[in-house]
Amino acid sequence: MPTVAPSDPLADHTLAQRVLRENIASVYSTYIASTLTHMAFVLVFGAIIYSQLKDPSLLFWAGTLLAADLYVLFTPRWTPERPARESAYWARKISRMVTLVSMVTAVVPWLIVPHDNLPMTSLLMAVIVGSCARAAQSLWPLKPALFGYTMPMSMGMITALAWQGDGLHLFLAAAGAAYLLLTLHAGVGQHKLLTESLMLRFENEALAARLGEQIAATERASEEKTRFLGTASHDLRQPLHAIALFGAALENELRDRPERRNAERLMRAVNALGASLDTMLDVSRLDAGVITPALQPVQLDALFLPLNHTFAARAEHKKLQLRVRASGLWVHSDPQLLHRMLSNLMDNALKYTARGGVTVTARDRGDAVWIEVRDSGIGIAPEQSSRIFEEFYQVNNPGRDRSRGLGIGLSIVQRLSRLLGHPVQMHSRPGRGTFFRVVLPAVGAPVGALSPSAEAPSALRRGPAPVLPARVLLLDDELEIREAMTGLLRSHAVDAHAVASEEAAAEALRRADAEGRPFELLLCDYRLADGADGLDAGLRLSQGGGARAATPLLLITGETSPDRLLRVRESRVPVLFKPVAAESLLRAMAEAAPSA
Repeated sequence: MPTVAPSDPLADHTLAQRVLRENIASVYSTYIASTLTHMAFVLVFGAIIYSQLKDPSLLFWAGTLLAADLYVLFTPRWTPERPARESAYWARKISRMVTLVSMVTAVVPWLIVPHDNLPMTSLLMAVIVGSCARAAQSLWPLKPALFGYTMPMSMGMITALAWQGDGLHLFLAAAGAAYLLLTLHAGVGQHKLLTESLMLRFENEALAARLGEQIAATERASEEKTRFLGTASHDLRQPLHAIALFGAALENELRDRPERRNAERLMRAVNALGASLDTMLDVSRLDAGVITPALQPVQLDALFLPLNHTFAARAEHKKLQLRVRASGLWVHSDPQLLHRMLSNLMDNALKYTARGGVTVTARDRGDAVWIEVRDSGIGIAPEQSSRIFEEFYQVNNPGRDRSRGLGIGLSIVQRLSRLLGHPVQMHSRPGRGTFFRVVLPAVGAPVGALSPSAEAPSALRRGPAPVLPARVLLLDDELEIREAMTGLLRSHAVDAHAVASEEAAAEALRRADAEGRPFELLLCDYRLADGADGLDAGLRLSQGGGARAATPLLLITGETSPDRLLRVRESRVPVLFKPVAAESLLRAMAEAAPSA
């Protein structure tokens, strides 16, 4: 019989109580109907027997049995509202009641069998056998009740038959004894089966409840981790954003002096750290669902060309061969997201390849195109293949070598694969290398398709210098960022005015309008002092009113929490994520204020 762990007696007792309660409920479910039926049967059976035998003692027996039935009917009984701790009491009570009824019934064979009336004796045996069969079906959930009801009446019949001493009555007594044993054996078997099934059910319910608790705890831990990472990312981005702005201003001021090399080195370090934070931001944005793919025909050669330019110098530095083969194929995808997906795969291949090289090819497979990134690197062991798409997991990097990144690249590949509907397949042999295959839908070349250079992702194209707005208002609660931003913008001939609160920003806007020199752009941080919402504040400030025209809004944030990223997307306000590179900031300002 299955039980809970023996080392937990309290749980074992609780489980036994639950099983007993279910058994009691099963027996009591037919309590009233069975009692009323038994009373009606006693009246009919008593009348038939008395009409044949004319024995007054039968009337006394029938009256006694009816009295016992009335006691059973009106005595307090178990209901579902009874607490589980009382289950043992109610089990004992119903066992005593059915035993009382059976003991009264056990008298009747001694009143009928001595009359030597075979038809009445046969009727009596049929009645008792039927009662035992019914008891085996309704009372086997409680084994004491089963024995208490079947044993007295059956033994009364068996002993009354055997007492006659002749062959026929002895045969009938033996048959009755055999039937009693078989009935009890079947009832005990059914009782055991029911008890085991109930215990298994309750154990499964307990396991499901514990599993639910563990899932809830895991979800809470995941939410806490997300909140922690979001807060930590924001707190890291704030000073890094200020450093990037100060560094960009310093680099601009030193561009004609020998000290510019130190400023350039500083910016390279800042950009590397910013790239790491942006990688984590990409995960949050993908999880938040704020990235919507713009599917269109994409020429792979136009995509491969900038990828080759991006990674060629790195491969040459590591003395590796990088082959990015042209194919002339077109696929249906988002060029920006596909570029990021392949870029991560190539970056990962170069990180883990010490000799040999990396090959990127596209193969035509009818309705599909396979893009394969192959390397001759260290490979991936079978037991690690299921973990390589996890965040922060890196093969053979226990020391967390920073040159190998954060271990998020393949996690982003997997998320982009799901977003774009491009399955990713992987095969690897330790020590021999790895290849990743991206399966994309093939399309034909559109009419008037542009050359590969014109089809490169827009993020890789360089346009003319942006035309910046003349006057800009910055709303940010951190002094360092206000100073860094105004310093950078003024070094690019932008009249920048910085304030720390929404009230100060509203006053600055009114004063600028009164002077006839309105601000052409409002830059606003997402998280302001005392938990104020920068998006709401920026939207209120940017709205025109009366004679004042609306001011274009550009949001700058270090937030990475999925719910806030989704809110920013739904607002349709252009947004930059800290730390912001000077070039990206200036380009976004020019785009946000096109009238400048």
